[in-house]
Amino acid sequence: MGSWLSDKYAEGTVGHRFYAGCRNVDTVESVAAEHARELFGAEYAYVQPHSGIDANLVAYWAILAHHVEAPGLAEKGAKNVNDLTEADWEVLRKRFGEQRLMGMSLDAGGHLTHGFRPNISGKMFHQHSYGTDPQTGLIDYDALLAQAREFKPLILVGGYSAYPRRVNFAKMREIADEVGAVLMVDMAHFAGLVAGKVFTGEENPVPYADVVTTTTHKSLRGPRGGMVLAKAAYAPDVDRGCPMVLGGPLSHMMAAKAVALAEARTPAFQTYARNVADNAKSLAEGLLKRGVKLVTGGTDNHIVLADIAASFGLTGRQAESALVDSGIVTNRNSVPADPNGAWYTSGIRLGTPALTTRGFGADEFDRTAELIVEVLSNTTAAAAPKGGASKAKYVIVDGIADRVRAEAGELLGKFPLYPGLEL
Repeated sequence: MGSWLSDKYAEGTVGHRFYAGCRNVDTVESVAAEHARELFGAEYAYVQPHSGIDANLVAYWAILAHHVEAPGLAEKGAKNVNDLTEADWEVLRKRFGEQRLMGMSLDAGGHLTHGFRPNISGKMFHQHSYGTDPQTGLIDYDALLAQAREFKPLILVGGYSAYPRRVNFAKMREIADEVGAVLMVDMAHFAGLVAGKVFTGEENPVPYADVVTTTTHKSLRGPRGGMVLAKAAYAPDVDRGCPMVLGGPLSHMMAAKAVALAEARTPAFQTYARNVADNAKSLAEGLLKRGVKLVTGGTDNHIVLADIAASFGLTGRQAESALVDSGIVTNRNSVPADPNGAWYTSGIRLGTPALTTRGFGADEFDRTAELIVEVLSNTTAAAAPKGGASKAKYVIVDGIADRVRAEAGELLGKFPLYPGLEL
């Protein structure tokens, strides 16, 4: 990432830039896009987005351009929106805001950009969220179909940020087809498992979705950034990411994406991806056998979602903070129908890619589970100033945080990030 590429503006697309002198940037972007297409078996790849949210915005507006703008222009015999009269443009602009989006709710494991009202996606569209079965925590595809039939979305969003199971994208495709929706899948969190051939067949969204978005970090282990994959029919629309949503691409990040995507095409990456999924099972089993309640009862991807309120009487925020005090970084996260909301939450989300990359295996993840339980079983909610239990303040038994921090450091020290370097 640290190169002369960081200094070059390159608004536009390969061979069609708003700036001169972009020949080398064209090469970098073309190489990155080629690696993405080959890695995922995609018809088209767009590697400019700066983040997953940017990728989702590009995808949403590309779909709107394809299904709303293009027909609207055709009605008026116009080539682009600048050819419309003010009155005709106002009619088309209102049509954009009348479209419907259906995605997984945040507390069921979806993402802010899947229609959460405070997010721009919830303001761009008339949105409706689907959830999970209240007993199992799993997606109920029959219930999802019934909701889609009633709501009739333009866009059906699949994918998740905190759902610890695999998704059947063939069924998602069937649902989208039945209601005439575009199937868009956000695979930001599990792209590495798709790239590493852990998710194949109906669990791989690329053959089934019209548009797929992802980040290039997380389980894919590349630089922070985003990417859009699409069927060829949507390529001209996604290619308009600049100026539709984006400005200049980060050329140095596209170079880093090219390197990461090339690495993801190797057998070593597939081994890593398998280990990520296996290690998640080991972590889940380690927590379950120590009495921790897990959403869906386990995992078959890279995510473990622990119900902390049910297991320890703590909020996710209290657990997250107590664990940080003890040298273990986790992420507080909502659980389905969470009574504590999206800020305090009732759960914590755990993932295995980073520690798998360091070299952790089943034994180390079992020990990690043991340390987590040791901290949380010795943590209680502090009293709130106005009575009752606080949702933020907590008390840890004396000595626990220091001891666990030392043990966590010792465990991590066995797997140095860069062997031979003092960091």
